Amino acid sequence: MPLFPPYTLDEPSRREVDAMPGSTVLEFGANWCSICQAAQPVITDTLAAHAGLPLRHLKVEDGRGRPLGRSFGIKLWPTLVMLKEGREVARVVRPGNAREITEALAALRAAPAP
Repeated sequence: MPLFPPYTLDEPSRREVDAMPGSTVLEFGANWCSICQAAQPVITDTLAAHAGLPLRHLKVEDGRGRPLGRSFGIKLWPTLVMLKEGREVARVVRPGNAREITEALAALRAAPAP
């Protein structure tokens, strides 16, 4: 089974996220979560297929007391939040296929800069 980069406990603050330039995918999950582990191939492959889109991908470990996830109202893992210039433009909760992620990336690409 391939190894995927782990979710990190070193999360940016909400202020830092809101100030991020360009396009960002925040992926919330947990390293021990079997649903997150099962979703990694589709997430990784789909983001790699859209490598032409300048994109920052941050994998953030979420859970009780994790402020960034709470600020985005994350309830299920994995959740991908697509941001343009720090503003949410799309969200995918528990992606089951590449189409869901591709549609969110299209919304990200089409979103006007604020």
